[in-house]
Amino acid sequence: MDTLPPLIDQHSHGAVHGELGLGSFEAQLGAAAGARGPAPAGTSHFETRTGLAIRRWCPPLLGLEPHCAPVRYLARRREVGAFHAGRMLLRGAGIETFLVESGAPGGLTSAVELADAADARAHEVVRLEPLAEQVADTSGSVDAFLGYTAEALYSAAQHATAFACGGTYCEGWAPDAGAVRRAADRWLRDRRPGEPLAEPALVRHLLWSAVATGLPVQLHCADPQPLADFLRATAGLGSGSDLVLLPQAPHHRRAAQLAAVHAHVYADVGPCPEETLGQAPFGKLLFSSGARGLPELYVTAARLFRRAMDRVVGEWTAEGLCAPADGRRIAEMVGSGTARRVYGLASAA
Repeated sequence: MDTLPPLIDQHSHGAVHGELGLGSFEAQLGAAAGARGPAPAGTSHFETRTGLAIRRWCPPLLGLEPHCAPVRYLARRREVGAFHAGRMLLRGAGIETFLVESGAPGGLTSAVELADAADARAHEVVRLEPLAEQVADTSGSVDAFLGYTAEALYSAAQHATAFACGGTYCEGWAPDAGAVRRAADRWLRDRRPGEPLAEPALVRHLLWSAVATGLPVQLHCADPQPLADFLRATAGLGSGSDLVLLPQAPHHRRAAQLAAVHAHVYADVGPCPEETLGQAPFGKLLFSSGARGLPELYVTAARLFRRAMDRVVGEWTAEGLCAPADGRRIAEMVGSGTARRVYGLASAA
């Protein structure tokens, strides 16, 4: 949609530093396309929908024609240099504000670094599990761990725009102090430094603690249905925390349905807006790239979203279901307006 303003990307992980050879680029591209290993012999991860999207929209940002051969594109990328290529790509993505999840492995750009590269705004979303893992690495006892974790979470709430958690299941009540202490004791005794947090009671404790801060909380959930009790239990809490569901395909429709039911719940619009827009009020859905690693992924996610919204709204307008002005407002809400409201972001100058 030509009049759609710059987007707010409510969820991403940052971009890689440094040059990428063909193998490294292919590995990053394969991960983005959902592959768990190298492409079959004689094929390439460029031969995926994500690969085709990169070849369509990224070469022109580096001075090449669309659909050029992957080897030519990567040669141009090296010629420009990773630093400048990343800046050219990010600045051509059409994203005005990035919400970047901290704690991602792999040495990716921070929110500040991404903002500088993209000449845009960026805000930090603090992931709860890495926060607890960092505290555990320096805690000598259960009491110290629980106390320092509470302090770290309070400190993070002073500067973060939101929290994020990978809790795939959570009851409709917070775990009691005894259950939390027992879980912390088990985890601290058995874990190795740097080992990810996988103690369910501790994850639920962190999640309820984050909700109590009043900041929005993003919920990574393959399927959001197991969180239904938690969503009901957090409705109407005095903290006022909004919850944003970040499901995996093919569960975006269910996430949108849950967002429609609960006033404080929102959902990622997903890769097929035509499906989710029919399941929830338009003001309950938000755009995200989910990008990790390649700056190209920000470009392709933004372009695919714009095309999808243009197609849906264009069909509705042609059918007489909505006026052109209504269509523009719907696209603006999903692309940036709702994120600005949920995360308390100022309008771009």
